[in-house]
Amino acid sequence: MSRTYLDWNATAPLRDEARSAMIAAMDAIGNPSSVHAEGRKALAIVERARVQIKAAFGVGSGDVVFTSGATEGAGLVLNAGGVVCAASEHDAVHAWCDAQLPVDSDGRVDVSAPDTSALQAANSETGILQNGFETIALCDAVQAFGKVPFAFEWSGAKAALISAHKIGGPKGIGAVVLQSGHEVPTLVKGGGQEQGRRSGTENVIGIAGFGAAAEAAQRDLDNGLWQEVQILRDALEARLADEAPDSIIVGQDASRLPNTSCIAVPGWKGETQVMQMDLAGYAISAGSACSSGKVKQSRVLKAMGFDDTTASSAIRVSIGPSTTRDEVMGFADAWLAQYRKFKARAA
Repeated sequence: MSRTYLDWNATAPLRDEARSAMIAAMDAIGNPSSVHAEGRKALAIVERARVQIKAAFGVGSGDVVFTSGATEGAGLVLNAGGVVCAASEHDAVHAWCDAQLPVDSDGRVDVSAPDTSALQAANSETGILQNGFETIALCDAVQAFGKVPFAFEWSGAKAALISAHKIGGPKGIGAVVLQSGHEVPTLVKGGGQEQGRRSGTENVIGIAGFGAAAEAAQRDLDNGLWQEVQILRDALEARLADEAPDSIIVGQDASRLPNTSCIAVPGWKGETQVMQMDLAGYAISAGSACSSGKVKQSRVLKAMGFDDTTASSAIRVSIGPSTTRDEVMGFADAWLAQYRKFKARAA
């Protein structure tokens, strides 16, 4: 059976540009901290990627600090404590914060004290976009980077998180972006790599892939590929709304990422839908998760005011530039077939 991947917000397929850059970097045998020619060659790969990422993310005079991913990056920025966030934030940020910021029914967060707040640029589950990052302590730009126009320099944020595998780079590499002059307490101590902010020998291969992916992602955005993605996403939502009138498109009237649909049919468990679609050949994710045999409701949807039943009945469909109309409509066929069975059983 053929498979269709519709879970780009979880991780994007590896780009050819990233794969090629990583293969080339495998031949650089030196340690970037070594002063000999081999070390300088490895360091040049790291610094080239840093330049590529700064250009793609609009960093300007700020600094890019490589980490193992955005989760480690969140710990680096937030480990000193004293930062608040909303219950709709990603677990990597939410785990470090006091969840105090209110969320309205459209998924927008009310930030009253930006200097001590963390805020997502885009929610990974609903795709809802935020704004107002001036002087914000931390902007989680992981989902927004490469999908919508965003420049760190004009955002005004003190720090931001980005991750390679969300833009078609390798897993296990990310970065913290810091405003020039803004310092954070070191989380990983040792040899003083990454300007003393994150010790440990750099992941040269992963960094090379990250840089190449960032450059390619910016090119796709400039060329309008994500506008085409939005047309497909809107076509999917229009069909589901027409043929499943009791389905809820979360954040439909809000500004969202161009590729993300969060769909809920109250009473039809999200994890059940994920398994049904997996058997039909479609990879999607659920707004609710199963852990140790216990169903967890979506914290994001609960924060937006949805009831328990709806919060455990959501799925996320996230697509990308290589997704085709046939794939999207094929998913709609499979999902609607299961929807009709669910409605018949519930009748």
